[in-house]
Amino acid sequence: MVRDEILGQINPRDWSWFYWFTLPLYPYGKRRTLRQEVIKDTIWTFDQMQGIFYVVVPIRMTVVKLEQGGLLVYAPVAPTPECIRLVKELVAEHGDVKYIILPTISGLEHKVFVGPFARCFPQAQVYVAPNQWSFPLNLPLSWLGLPSRRTHILPEDSSQVPFADEFDYAILDTIDLGPGKFAEVAFFHKRSHTLLVTDSIVSVPADPPAIVQLDPYPLLFHAKDQASDIVADNQANRRKGWERITLFALYFRPSALDVPSWVDVFKEALKAPERSYRAYFGLFPFKWQPDWERSFTALRGDGRLFVAPVLQTLILNRAPKETINWADKVASWGFHWIIPCHFDAPIKAEPHQFRQAFSFLEKQPTAGVFSSSSYPLPTKDFQLLQEIDSGLSKTRIVPPAKEQV
Repeated sequence: MVRDEILGQINPRDWSWFYWFTLPLYPYGKRRTLRQEVIKDTIWTFDQMQGIFYVVVPIRMTVVKLEQGGLLVYAPVAPTPECIRLVKELVAEHGDVKYIILPTISGLEHKVFVGPFARCFPQAQVYVAPNQWSFPLNLPLSWLGLPSRRTHILPEDSSQVPFADEFDYAILDTIDLGPGKFAEVAFFHKRSHTLLVTDSIVSVPADPPAIVQLDPYPLLFHAKDQASDIVADNQANRRKGWERITLFALYFRPSALDVPSWVDVFKEALKAPERSYRAYFGLFPFKWQPDWERSFTALRGDGRLFVAPVLQTLILNRAPKETINWADKVASWGFHWIIPCHFDAPIKAEPHQFRQAFSFLEKQPTAGVFSSSSYPLPTKDFQLLQEIDSGLSKTRIVPPAKEQV
């Protein structure tokens, strides 16, 4: 594995993302991009950062060199001047962007970038997951900014696409969420034995990813124990903030988090050394229990693969059989590396490890060192997600969860 982080010239104009208001997530109109060479002259990742309330995680685009020349782009990120310049450096050496892939239908944080990115590469053909939808109005793809004349729906049969010699893919699109469906398209690059996925699988690194460390303010904000704390910028505090950010991102409200009364929150805000809008005017509505690190340790394991708790509780359990069938198909490919769109990448992993991550959907989980039964996530950390799941089912906003298979 060869890694190559390229910052480019330090020019804030290069980081500008004009259409940030279409998805107003931090860092809004300024987004840094880190390019990393994952497999020499073959695969590159492009990381940016986004989040809400300083719960920031990487969002990742992957670029693959085609054997006959040219590039395939999986899950575009914001096409800032810096990002496009870094892509065009690859274009100059390896050929034009030929294909752009939107591998999801419900992930707005991926969908919103495809149209603007495609306009930067007018010769590229765009392929999207089937059954696209939008809320509250289900608009045509062209109204969402995708170029109508060169946008195609990925067929169920992966042999019917022009890049079939180099890629196989599997579509999971049978999960009904009420207003629309959840979908993910996993791509397998045969030559490099690399699996590309969007949200289905993650692995959490012990240290904050490089893209997150370029702007350490969110890390230090969440490293505080109370509003009045002055947190030094060091690696220990950055890691502390990252661990808490991870728990927020994957559980929303882990069991180790207490929410103080707003009366106490406002009192503490008056003691805060920083009360600017950036610091939310000193408001810090979090109180962590002394043993909160246990939740992170259990979540991360030893860098294992797992399905995010949000997907386990609110999405994939709506279609356990279909999800297992999809995971079986993906696990039939001979990959050695996995590149998800969030958290850590690349991940060195084998097909059986991928498959075993979905054993939470089975009454009798697949045995193995990486099975979910070997690394159970604390049930108490799922409490808020289970309450949300119950509420959605009772109000019939989404169909109820189904029994394990």
